[in-house]
Amino acid sequence: MIINNSLDEVKKREHALSIIKDIVNLEGRDSLFDLTGLSGGFIASPSEISLLETYVGPAIFEEELQKVGKQHLGGEKILPLNRTSSGILATILALVDKDSYVVHYLAKLPAHPSIPRSCNLVGAKYFETDVLDEFSIPENTSLVVITGSTMDHQVIDEDEFKKVIQMAHEKDIPVMVDDASGARLRTVVFNQPKACDLGADLAITSTDKLMPGPRGGLMAGREELIDKIKIKVNQFGLEAQPPLVLAMVNGIKNFNEDNLINSFSRKDELINLLNKKFDNFETTPTGVMISPEGLANEISSQHNLSDDDLAFVLSFILLKEHGIITIPAVSMPGASPTIRFDLSTNDAFNLDLNDLYKKIESSINKLQKVAINEDECREIVF
Repeated sequence: MIINNSLDEVKKREHALSIIKDIVNLEGRDSLFDLTGLSGGFIASPSEISLLETYVGPAIFEEELQKVGKQHLGGEKILPLNRTSSGILATILALVDKDSYVVHYLAKLPAHPSIPRSCNLVGAKYFETDVLDEFSIPENTSLVVITGSTMDHQVIDEDEFKKVIQMAHEKDIPVMVDDASGARLRTVVFNQPKACDLGADLAITSTDKLMPGPRGGLMAGREELIDKIKIKVNQFGLEAQPPLVLAMVNGIKNFNEDNLINSFSRKDELINLLNKKFDNFETTPTGVMISPEGLANEISSQHNLSDDDLAFVLSFILLKEHGIITIPAVSMPGASPTIRFDLSTNDAFNLDLNDLYKKIESSINKLQKVAINEDECREIVF
C-alpha cells in the first residue's frame, strides 16, 4: 500500500502542488491542463480588489451575493462559507442533537466524508444508502441529507429526490441537499429544478465546481435555518472572507451553461477513442472517468498495489509527464480516487481530443511498467 491514511493523502497533495508550481515556473501556465472540473477561478476588476478590506468588502459585496445567489440556488437567504465542508459542519453543529439520527440518501455510495465526520463530532448516529427501498427515517432524526450529484457525478433521480423530501417533511424534519456540483449539473444537464424549488430546506454548492468561482461554499435555504447556521459559522470562523465573497459574485455572473452542454458531444468523441484500446472507461455527464477498479482491470502486470494506489500513481504520471491535473493527485483526504477527465473546463477546450487520448494511453502504458516496482511507485507519488 502506498496511500495508507489521511497524512499520506496530505503529503501526496503537497507533492502534486510542488509539481504544478515547477511546471508553471519552467514552462508557463499554458502547459497545464486542469481537467478536474474543480478549476474554479477568481474574477475581479482592479476597482473591486481595492475594496477588499475586512469590513468594507462585506458591506459592498454581500448584498450583491444575496441577489445572484438566490438566482443561482433559490431559497430565502444566502450564506457564503469558506468551504462546502464548512457549511455541512456548521449545519450539523446547529441542527443535529447528540444521539439523534442523520439519514442520507444519494445516487451512489459513498457520501462525501465531511458528512459522517461532522456527525461524529456531535455524537450523532449516521446512516446512508443509495437504495430507496432501504431508506427510512427513525423517530429520533434531526436531519435528512440528500446528495444531488456524487463525487463521481452520479446524479439523483428527480422522483426519488422528491420522495425523500416528502418523507422528511411528513415528519417535520429539515432536508439539506449537498449539491456541490449538482446545483449546475442537475439543473443544466439534467433539467432538474433547483433543490430549494424541489422543497429542500437547505442546499449548499461548491463555487469552484463546474463554474469559474473560488474554492468556497454557498448555502441557500429557509431564512430561520440559515440564521441558526450562521451563528455557528461565525463562532467557528467558517465564514467566507471578502475576497471569496467577491469572487463568488463574479463566478456566478460569469457561469456559462454552454460549457456544460458543449462537453456532452466531446465526451462521446473521447470515449470512442478510448474504447478502441481500453475496456473500463465510462462517461460522466461532462467527460469520461475510470474507477480504481476499472483501472486495475486494465493493468496486466503483476503488482502488489491496491486499486486506489494504481489510480494515485496514474494521476501523478499524467501530471508529471503531460501536465494533466486530475483529482486523485490534488484532492483532500477522503475524496474519491476515481480519475475524471472533465471536458467542461477552460483548459479542456484547448486540448485536441486525439492528443488527450494519446497522453492517457501513454500514461497507462507507463503505469503497466512501473506497477511492478512498489518503491518506484511510491517515489512517483511522494
